Amino acid sequence: MITRVTNQTMLHGAQRSLQVNLARLADLQEKASSQKAISRPSDDPAAAAVALRVRAEIGATKQYGRNIADGEGWLTQLDSTMTASKRTLDAVNDLTLQGSGSSLSPGARDALAVNIASLRTELTTQANATYAGRFLFAGNADAPAALGPDHTFAAGGKVERRVGPAEAIRVDADGAAVFGSGPDSAFALLDRIAADLRAGKDVSVHLAPLQQRIKDLSSQHSEIGTRHARLLEAKDAVADASLALEGERAAVEDVDLASIILDLKLQETAYQGALAVSARVLQPSLMDFLR
Repeated sequence: MITRVTNQTMLHGAQRSLQVNLARLADLQEKASSQKAISRPSDDPAAAAVALRVRAEIGATKQYGRNIADGEGWLTQLDSTMTASKRTLDAVNDLTLQGSGSSLSPGARDALAVNIASLRTELTTQANATYAGRFLFAGNADAPAALGPDHTFAAGGKVERRVGPAEAIRVDADGAAVFGSGPDSAFALLDRIAADLRAGKDVSVHLAPLQQRIKDLSSQHSEIGTRHARLLEAKDAVADASLALEGERAAVEDVDLASIILDLKLQETAYQGALAVSARVLQPSLMDFLR
């Protein structure tokens, strides 16, 4: 049995074929103009899920980078402040050694006391140092000053910056560990040295406690350096992760423009050829139109 193929059947078949070619052509044109392999999730649901995951990781990595930059600011300011504090205490140590001599006149001892009082003021300013409006030595305490009149620091929790999925680095310092607290603090010690100089007392008894305070400050300063080194390592790790994630994102989302242009040209040729063949094969007569 021979089945009759009508002009209408051939027309519908040609239209379906042309629509498929045209849809493919439009898809390639969209990819060529946007240079993106995925314009909507329905284009490739699996790839879209991967792209969303990668973009979330990229966002987290960028936040780690911002945290590291802020942490670097904190630790750099801490390093500068503690270096200045070490110089201040070293200067006090030198003046105390000078004041230990029994041959000094009352005027000379008073001059040494004035210098130590001035250095004590500098040390207080350093203990109240801030970064971005936050105290370096009082954690996250919200107080008028980090160091109170009783030589104790405002109580506050640690200031940390998250630099990775499972790593956070402390970026402040414990004021009590650096300068001491209360009557055992460097501030109270400097007050006692200045008072004993004015009173004509032997200040050599203060040298050992003073040198211990310098030793404690240096130890805390070394810890700041260790944290800074960890922060720089985290910075390198974040930079490497950013490059890897960007490569993964590009592999999923971006297109090979040269390949897309080649496919586009081939598809345009195929579509033009299909139009030409359809026009030659389907030549409706007046009777076909009337039907």
